[in-house]
Parts: sequence; structure tokens; C-alpha cells
Amino acid sequence: MSTDRVPVMIPWLGEEEARAAAEAVLSGWVAQGPRVAAFERAFAERVGAEHAVAVSSCTTALHLSLVALGLGPGDEVIVPSLSFIATANAVRYVGAEPVFADVEAATGNLTPATVDAVRTPRTRAVLVVHQGGVPADVHALRAACADWQLPLVEDAACAIGSTAGGKPVGHGALIAAWSFHPRKVVTTGEGGMITTDDAAWAERLRRLREHGMNASAAERHASDRPVLESYLEVGYNYRMTDIQAAVGLVQLGRLDEMIARRRELAARYDALLRNVPGLTPVRDPEHGESNFQSYWVLLGEDFPVGRDDLLAALAAAGVSARRGIMAAHLEPAYAGHPHAPLPVTERLSRDSLILPLFHTMTEPQQDRVVAVLREQAAP
Repeated sequence: MSTDRVPVMIPWLGEEEARAAAEAVLSGWVAQGPRVAAFERAFAERVGAEHAVAVSSCTTALHLSLVALGLGPGDEVIVPSLSFIATANAVRYVGAEPVFADVEAATGNLTPATVDAVRTPRTRAVLVVHQGGVPADVHALRAACADWQLPLVEDAACAIGSTAGGKPVGHGALIAAWSFHPRKVVTTGEGGMITTDDAAWAERLRRLREHGMNASAAERHASDRPVLESYLEVGYNYRMTDIQAAVGLVQLGRLDEMIARRRELAARYDALLRNVPGLTPVRDPEHGESNFQSYWVLLGEDFPVGRDDLLAALAAAGVSARRGIMAAHLEPAYAGHPHAPLPVTERLSRDSLILPLFHTMTEPQQDRVVAVLREQAAP
């Protein structure tokens, strides 16, 4: 076994992020404050949204998005099962029921047809995921949802820097949720963001993340007169810190460089894997470009070894790969939850794996990954 392991992901963090975090600490303002506000403005500008609201995670961003839509018990929300379990869980947080829809094989994303197949009179919203950074065809989904008079929520956890129809993912979204987990392209350690063009929603979301308070801590501290805050509704403690936002601002500033490097590595994988039988790599869809937050391959049904055996072979060669996207309906948390047949979801979840991809990845490291795949593909 090699002692020089190839990790599946390394966050792109360095001295500039360290200095920014240290400056936040030394400023004496470490909770939600001016750096969070600056990060919100920069993020909104980057994705082409009118407003951005920083929160503690993408899961809390999804939760607040569904609260803003007024969803609750008796409502159904169509979601892909092929997603991290937080997508479905957020629907349960508001008391609504997730309805699992299948996805298309090429992108792992919902389509108007897969949504329509499970739509019922109780459907109150659709929650689409830009899976692994591959943009969903939001223009088709938005048109369909408009016809159905249903709001479309976008789980863009993995999609910062991806494009759809020539625009950044998030541009024109009714409401979108984002993640800054270390596995994502832009990271703040933990953290999330909500973007929307609706000013009233943004104002309410800012209250909800801070216990429903009508005056934030930053506003109270900035005032030269006492501010007696009120709590207008039951809210949550979903705030981001200024330390996280300081890191996020640096990360956002190098996003173009990050995306270029990830796409360069993905293109090299494409070239190296082109003639490997039984492997289908993830590709850009016709309607957009991926940031390649994840680079996955789908094993053909005639591939000589199964996905788990291939993961074991990679691990033995010192390569840290991961199983493909999970299927929430197959997890114990959703045992007994009714659902329509989900054949594409189950195939993608069973037969795909995520390969290492990170900005400092070397050609020899990438060659080692490909060598294992070629060896295991040999008859």
C-alpha cells in the first residue's frame, strides 16, 4: 500500500484566509457583524441576486427557505432522493412531507418530467438540487413550475461558480440555498447562504436567523441611543460569525481561479478515461457548465468489479475515493416512507463513485487514480 495517499478533497486555504480570520479576531467583533454584511453583498453580486442572507449551514438555509414559503403540515414538497439527506430533512423540519422524484441519468438532477410524474394536488413546492455542481436545467423547471403555480427552491449547496443558460447558478432564482462546508469549492469551515430577489423575504430571513429579532446585534451596537429590540415571531439561532465571513470573502475573491483549476483537472480526467471501457464520467450538460465540485464516474453494468470493490482497490493503492451521491429513500431515517419507483436514482447511487479532485492535485496523483481504474476495467 502506498504511504502517499491521494485525498478525495483538500480545501484551498492559505495565508490570506488565516490573516483575514486573525484580523477578525483581533478586531474584537467575532460574532455576526460587518464582515458578514460584506460577504453577503459580495456573494449576491457574484451569483446575480438582489439579496443574500448568511446563515450557519446550507441545511439551515434550506429550512429557512421553506419557512419563508409558508410550508407546513399537510404540504408535499417534491425533492430528489439522490442528494445528501439534508435536502429531504429540511422538508420534515417544517412538518411537510418530502416526495421523492427520480432524476435523469446524465446529470443526476430533477427534470420537469420526473417532477410531473410524482406531482399531486397536495404538492406545494419543488426543491431542485444542482447535484455535485452540475447545473439543473432551471429554465425548464422554472417554466414548468410557473405553469403548475408552484415555487421552485434551489439547493445550490455544491454549485457556486457553475452556470446555467450562460448565467451563474442562482441568477433569477426565486430562492436558493448554498453551502460553505469544507467539501465545497468555497468554504468557511461551516456556513451557508440564502439568495433571493425578494426584499421582504430577505428582511424576514435576517430576522429568523437571529431569534426573530427586529434589530440585529450589529444595528444595536452601531446606534448611539439605546435600542429596545422586539421578537416578532419564533426564530432560530442560525447566524454566521464574522470570522467565517472573513474567510469567505477571501475564498470568493479567488473563485474564478478555483473553477478554472477544477475544470482543468476534470478535462484531464476526461482525456485519460476516454478509452476505459465501462466508465461514464460526469459531463457538462448542454444547458450549462459545472464547477466540478465533484467528479464522478458511473460504472457500466458489465464493468468487471462492483463499485464497492473498486473503492477497495483504490484505497489499497492509496487513493481516497467516495461512493456516489446517496439515495435518501434507502437510508434508515426514511424506512417505510412511501415513494414511486426510483430506478435511475438507485442505479446512480449504487454504481457511481467520486474521484479525487483538488487544486494542488499533481499529474502523477491523477495518473495513479486512472491506473487503478484501467487495471480494474481490464477483462
